[in-house]
Amino acid sequence: MNTRTAPVVQPQLVPMPGRVFGIYIHVPFCATRCGYCDFNTYTPAESGGANPDSWLAALRVELALAAATVGSIPVHTVFVGGGTPSLLGGAGLAAVLGAVRDNFELVADAEVTTEANPESTSPELFATLREAGYTRISLGMQSAAPQVLAVLDRTHSPGRAPAAAVEARAAGFEHVNIDLIYGTPGETDDDLRRSIDVAVDAGADHVSAYSLIVEDGTALARRVRRGEIARPDDDVLAQRYELLDSRLSAAGLSWYEVSNWSREGGECRHNLGYWGGGEWWGAGPGAHGFLGATRWWNIKHPNAYAQSLGENRLPIADFEELSARDRHVEEVMLRVRLRDGLPRTLLDADELARAETLCGEGLLVRQDDALVLTDRGRLLADGVVRDLLG
Repeated sequence: MNTRTAPVVQPQLVPMPGRVFGIYIHVPFCATRCGYCDFNTYTPAESGGANPDSWLAALRVELALAAATVGSIPVHTVFVGGGTPSLLGGAGLAAVLGAVRDNFELVADAEVTTEANPESTSPELFATLREAGYTRISLGMQSAAPQVLAVLDRTHSPGRAPAAAVEARAAGFEHVNIDLIYGTPGETDDDLRRSIDVAVDAGADHVSAYSLIVEDGTALARRVRRGEIARPDDDVLAQRYELLDSRLSAAGLSWYEVSNWSREGGECRHNLGYWGGGEWWGAGPGAHGFLGATRWWNIKHPNAYAQSLGENRLPIADFEELSARDRHVEEVMLRVRLRDGLPRTLLDADELARAETLCGEGLLVRQDDALVLTDRGRLLADGVVRDLLG
């Protein structure tokens, strides 16, 4: 395979003073590919010989170049995602965090998260991660219903995810997230209720829940196109969201972003950095970063990524400079999804007038100096954003 990629003109990456800064690290390896997934991930058959050792060696170089680029800047959050980071094992993930610490200074109370697939975890893994300095675990459960897991091509058993959450808590992790997907063809209301109850009973203090999206190019999309399974129904998705919100709220987990619920103090600070105007360095194949007004994304294939870093240059595939309008649109789009709401001071006179109309329609409500989505508004959040911006 020829993975050589011509270098692009390098952007000027300058952080803005006073913004929260995080580091996202992308682990591009998976044991198998789930039918709904269109992430930048590679199974052994797809990797072209790339492996965790070569990836980690390249990552160390990128982090060193990143530190030389941004200078002495405190890191508030680290998030290791994928892919399947837990395939690296405890020693591998400890080495990843060690590489971050070798190049950056973490603040005293830094949040350090890793994603994990239940089938590649164990009590020993969680103990190693806790000792290494990880503070938060995010588990991909998706559902507790066997037939739903089968449609999604998930390989873990229904009971493995809650068992992993219990193990993580026993290892000393105060913050454990469980991911759910709702609206899978064949899922019933009772299936979703059981999934929610399983997550709560396992001790998760955070739940992220997303409607199933049929992405082009995935195995799931091909099955839908062939008529083997039905495309998720919008009315059913809305009903399932309301069920989620009601049941999680009753269990003591409150929404703080349209797709995220937590107990008090359990909010994901890394993601709040994304939603609240923070900056981050995205390291690893295909990772995206954002500094100042510049967004960039890395070369996708692990071999080409490693080749670029072997030549001691940042593995940037391309970048864009956001205009003031671009930044405004993104700020409105992201902050209106938060429970804290969209500050009215961010809107111009025309947008404020449109916001008043949306309040009259029961989609937004004024709370102090912010505009907050109502329950109905959360179901129609994308439309609210379009209407606000005009």
